[in-house]
Amino acid sequence: MMERKSLLNPTIAIPQDHGAWVFLFSPLLIGLFAGGRLAWDSAFLALAALMAFLIRQPVTMAVKACSGRRPRSDLPAARFWILIYGAVALAALTGLVLHGFVDIFYLAVPGVPVFAWHLYLVSRRAERKQAGVEILATGVLALAAPAAYWVGKGLYDPLGWALWLLTWLQSAASIVHAYLRLEQRSLPGVPPRSFRWKMGRRALLYTSFNLALTLAAALTGFLPHFIFVPFLLQWLETLWGIIHPAIGVKPTRIGLRQLLVSSLFTVLFILFWR
Repeated sequence: MMERKSLLNPTIAIPQDHGAWVFLFSPLLIGLFAGGRLAWDSAFLALAALMAFLIRQPVTMAVKACSGRRPRSDLPAARFWILIYGAVALAALTGLVLHGFVDIFYLAVPGVPVFAWHLYLVSRRAERKQAGVEILATGVLALAAPAAYWVGKGLYDPLGWALWLLTWLQSAASIVHAYLRLEQRSLPGVPPRSFRWKMGRRALLYTSFNLALTLAAALTGFLPHFIFVPFLLQWLETLWGIIHPAIGVKPTRIGLRQLLVSSLFTVLFILFWR
């Protein structure tokens, strides 16, 4: 009974950084709805993407156990979940192959070096506060958008790369904004206005660039006319965050607000893309 309980340990089976879920589901849902057709192919892709996301946790735990950061007794559970997720992913990928979507596999290639670098940092106890690695990782997760779009269309369409870029830019801006809010927590009091703007400069640059890019693409007719609206939401959120620093706010509360904004972004993107 104890052995079974240790194998089902949720800290080994399920990613504990709950805010990361939105970086998978937002691009995936955007791509699925933009593709305009939900079928078994879409289900296979969604399942494969979910398993690829989940398998990161037991692999990370196995690396921690091997590097002395966790007890080696975690290894059986880690191996168990790696096998489970791997088997389900293989079944889903087989379904895609049988339906002729072999080229989708190329989108997984960039994830290999990024994940390997993450595991190296884990082994060195240096994975925390690595904004650059996190942004690269969300770029890999954003590839779910063109994959789902192409599967929905049933063919390759260059517009899928626009979906990838837009969802990645949103994720990158979201990460930079989150780091700003977490940094604001340690402020002793509300600083002068000039300091607040200087502190939030990078986050505002990210969201301003995204808004300007989508406005230009909409005005030139390259993208739907109102696709800039979800990016306007994110820009306003960053503006609000600079003016109202998160002094003493719990990280959980910051994460929940980020999740809400990202969820609203996803809904607005789907609505205005269509």
